[in-house]
Amino acid sequence: MIKTILTMALLTLASLSFAEDLDTGDTAWILTSTALVLFMTLPGLALFYAGLVRSKNAISVLIQCFAIACIVSVAWVVYGYSLAFKGDGAFIGDLSAMFLSGVERDSMTGTIPESVFVMFQMTFAIITPALVVGAFAERMKFGAMCLFSLLWFTVVYLPACHMIWGGGYLSEIGVTDFAGGLVVHLTCGMGALVTAIVLGPRKGFPSSPMPPHNRTMVVTGAAMLWVGWFGFNAGSAVAADGSAGMAMLVTHISAAVGALTWMGIEWVKMGKPTVIGIATGMVAGLATITPAAGTVGPEGALLIGFLAGFVCFYATQLVKITFRIDDTLDVFPVHGVGGMVGIVMLSFLGLEDGFLGSAAAGLSDQANGSPMSQLIIQLKGIAVIGIWTAVASWTILKFVSLFTDLRVSEEEEYVGLDVTEHEERSYDLS
Repeated sequence: MIKTILTMALLTLASLSFAEDLDTGDTAWILTSTALVLFMTLPGLALFYAGLVRSKNAISVLIQCFAIACIVSVAWVVYGYSLAFKGDGAFIGDLSAMFLSGVERDSMTGTIPESVFVMFQMTFAIITPALVVGAFAERMKFGAMCLFSLLWFTVVYLPACHMIWGGGYLSEIGVTDFAGGLVVHLTCGMGALVTAIVLGPRKGFPSSPMPPHNRTMVVTGAAMLWVGWFGFNAGSAVAADGSAGMAMLVTHISAAVGALTWMGIEWVKMGKPTVIGIATGMVAGLATITPAAGTVGPEGALLIGFLAGFVCFYATQLVKITFRIDDTLDVFPVHGVGGMVGIVMLSFLGLEDGFLGSAAAGLSDQANGSPMSQLIIQLKGIAVIGIWTAVASWTILKFVSLFTDLRVSEEEEYVGLDVTEHEERSYDLS
């Protein structure tokens, strides 16, 4: 009897201690943010990408995004979270939390349950390789895509995440990346560029027109991405506080300005604005503000949004027209270039003594010295992540090609991946 009472008393004390550490407001916000970030991939990104490809390949894109979400979720639980956030290695963590060992009901990360943090970070791990799908859409075999995505998540995403957010090398030298300019956007952008080069262009590129088959689907997916991005950026504050509020505000500003800038350039150059252009400009604005969302204010967001629309628009022209690289859905020029622009600009916009620095949200607490000294640190981050991603992506593709063809045959590409890879059609008009 006495033993039972003592056990109950200890459990009560442990519960009270857990309750004291837990912030219900922070927890509720990160639970909401987690749902928003997953919503970005399923259904947001899936619909956005599916609408941009030709009708004969829409199902293939939808199932690729869905399959990646499932594959990465399992890998994250088995070893991904542990390698990203456990251990003190410079470039990768350890396996002490395999299968989420030690993540209990009362485990805490800051003021939220560790289980919530695990799930929140899982959604970032899901969307990053899913973004790469846009580079090889309409021509990569499904089996090769599954193996490539798993290996790419393991070899590229996890080290990048650990080096910046898990206390690794880049974090130690002072690289700032609030919500994923390097971890998400540069990795997926460089991975996309390398994949597009290795696979080669689609048949008919660039002479034959390959217009999006469903612009309504594109705008629907883009709108879901815009809403979901509030969880992506504001949720990265890992608290329901002023930093989250400012991150949400600057995210929206940059998206709007990026969309208007891209639309305006199209209007001037081509005589008419397009819905694809305004939607793509919005995504560029979101990708570019992502690394700076925790360190800049509204004035900085206006400038970053403008640069996103302007620089990313001309980057798409450079990649496709000048270099004739068939990055199908412009992953590198929008996400890779946008992420790098944001990483660079936060050096100048996020310091109290920097340009528009009065609106800064906190970088001055981390940086030592001038905007130029922070810029050098940020450029080191770009170099490390960019080079590693490029080399690792190329190596993974060559490794996968030892076991299966990377791309479908010319005949299968002509028929479309929906039928040849999945025996399904996007639209049954019979």
